[in-house]
Amino acid sequence: MMFSYRILLLSAFLIGVTHQILGQNSAEVGKITLEDIWLRYKYIPGAPSSFSWMNDDRFYTTLEPNPENDAPIIWKNSIEDEKKIDQILNLAKVEFSNPKIANQIRGYEFNDNEQKVLLKGAGTPIYRYSSREPTYVYDVKSQEVIGLHDQQAVSNATFSPNSKKVAYTFENNVYFHDLVNDKMIQVTKDGETNKIINGSTDWVYEEELAFVKAFAWSPDNRRLAFFRFDESEVPQFDMTMYGSLYPQDYQFKYPKAGEKNSVVTIHIFDLTTQKTLKVDIGTETDQYIARMTWTPDNKLALLRLNRLQNQLDLLIADPESGSSTVILSEKSDTYIDVSDDTWFFLKESSDFLWLSDRDGYRHIYRYGRDGEMKKQLTQGTFEVSSTSGDALVAVDEANNTLYYMSTEVSPMERHLYSLNLNGKGKKRLTEEPGIHQITFSSGFQFFVDSYSTLKSPGKTVLKNKKGEVIKALEVNDRLNGRLGQLNMSDPEFFSFKTRDSVALNAYMIKPSNFDEKREYPVLMFVYGGPGSQQVLNRWGSFNYMWFQMLAQNGYIVTVVDNRGTGGQGSEFQKVTYADLGKYETIDQVEAARYLQKLPFVDATRIGIWGWSYGGYLTSLCMTKGNGIFKAGMAVAPVTNWRFYDTIYTERYLKTPQENAKGYDDNSPINFAADLQGHYLLIHGTADDNVHFQNTVEWVDALVNANKQFDLFFYPNKNHGIYGGYTRFHLYKKMTDFLYENL
Repeated sequence: MMFSYRILLLSAFLIGVTHQILGQNSAEVGKITLEDIWLRYKYIPGAPSSFSWMNDDRFYTTLEPNPENDAPIIWKNSIEDEKKIDQILNLAKVEFSNPKIANQIRGYEFNDNEQKVLLKGAGTPIYRYSSREPTYVYDVKSQEVIGLHDQQAVSNATFSPNSKKVAYTFENNVYFHDLVNDKMIQVTKDGETNKIINGSTDWVYEEELAFVKAFAWSPDNRRLAFFRFDESEVPQFDMTMYGSLYPQDYQFKYPKAGEKNSVVTIHIFDLTTQKTLKVDIGTETDQYIARMTWTPDNKLALLRLNRLQNQLDLLIADPESGSSTVILSEKSDTYIDVSDDTWFFLKESSDFLWLSDRDGYRHIYRYGRDGEMKKQLTQGTFEVSSTSGDALVAVDEANNTLYYMSTEVSPMERHLYSLNLNGKGKKRLTEEPGIHQITFSSGFQFFVDSYSTLKSPGKTVLKNKKGEVIKALEVNDRLNGRLGQLNMSDPEFFSFKTRDSVALNAYMIKPSNFDEKREYPVLMFVYGGPGSQQVLNRWGSFNYMWFQMLAQNGYIVTVVDNRGTGGQGSEFQKVTYADLGKYETIDQVEAARYLQKLPFVDATRIGIWGWSYGGYLTSLCMTKGNGIFKAGMAVAPVTNWRFYDTIYTERYLKTPQENAKGYDDNSPINFAADLQGHYLLIHGTADDNVHFQNTVEWVDALVNANKQFDLFFYPNKNHGIYGGYTRFHLYKKMTDFLYENL
């Protein structure tokens, strides 16, 4: 995927909650400021700290600061009692080799019987999801602690099912630590930077197939399966890093559309024989292995996509011989999306669940192990879909019940449903409006429900499996109190039809002192990428508060989901196939025309902005919009689809060799001469995702077309453009640009 704005905001900036909240003078009361949003971080909703269910459903754990020192504590909590029950682990009392290690622990994970704990130190990010961190294994009974790989930073540490071993990756190789004998075992030895990767994914798999850990223990503890990426033939990208006398090049393998990918193979290491077996995944090497898991009966299951991603095969491999059989194959005229919840193997039978949009909407199907469909479990004009995490939330086989998220109430909301595994007895379990995120307990008797609306930062509550509230974990009273002191406008959801009779969902924030007899400038925010959604009934935190600040200063802010976005079925989403940018731009221009006709809108002052795919669409709107937009701001935009990666770009456009027209007809770089209006272009020079090359070449095209524009770049910043004062600086620059030009 390109850039998901909400994901970045919910992850990269939570570090800011520790910043001191500065006082306000009387002149600022009721006013929203950039300082409050991006320096004081005053509008971040609260959430339970590192919440984790215990085996006994009545209890859960949290990792919380110790008021007496800097080492955190893992607490045991009851679902019924408001007070903490017990300290499971006070990290200040753990005998690490260096006492300072205790202060650096940021995460934890119990093994199956809760007698061992993986303790993870402060991590070093690599790309979007990947990181490496010092990792330790603590034994609850003996109180002994083992540092993995001589306490060096490792990735993806994972207990074996019997907890006698922990597998991990280090410097492109797979290892495991035998906890019984306190011995480190190296499984692979050919790992090499920018050449061979074992047990972790390469850049493009991580970014576009959204997984990092590329190994898995068999349920019987006998085997360790892993991916091997040979990226020797993948073209190398050089990224200049500044800050020293002689700038350094950071080099990594990045396959641009139409270029060579890594050759991926699957291997199984047998712990008994100490031998490695290669799995048969077919003779074609120009393909993707999109997921891997072990079935409950110790067979290896694989999801295989062809390069164009319009055929998905489910393979079952024999771990003794490595031979495999295709038991299910699905084809599409466009493309097939794959995620963690595409499949689920039932333990009490040989059946599996399968998610597919074959009937026009994403639904759940039940299959036998022979690949024969037994029943479509959900059906209707709604999507089995989640805004974060898996849409297939949990499967309680003992009670023959599955739990899933869907858009049945509205494409702009997500709610939890229960359903019998025979497809009967559907029940809605979340009544509160908004977007819900669910985490079930181990025994499926309870779940945590975090929900919010666009108007409210929402709550996190504990519920029983019937959906009844047991207690609140976080109600955000403090944040709600702050918001209540502000002169904010209630956002309004609406829909309209384009001249082509296409219905589009949107929301609008009007000035807080709105006067229907006045005419106001409008700023449109767009992301618009395939399957994404911005028009959701969910708290928007940083951006939402900035929109409210602009509204306090006399602007209308509007967000419109164009064709190609998610939540409304495959016909609406996949209409952009092989022609990215065309229909999205038409719809955003149509939205601007609709807004121009509203009596309270100044038709001469319509602006638009977006980030990544949104920056791309902003740039198209400023060129193909025929001057309808007075101003536009594009942050980290793709300007030429030939510069972007294989998996994402070819999924939606096919290869440039097969569909050159689709690549060129809607790449902004080919329409520099058509730029109209005030245009601000922003990019980070160390963007490993949408390369700074996009902006450099775009600038060259604009200059050659004799077009004036504003440009700002952030040295050594990646696609998220954050760190220190960077975000505040960025939003100050955009705010000033709007005030001057819109």
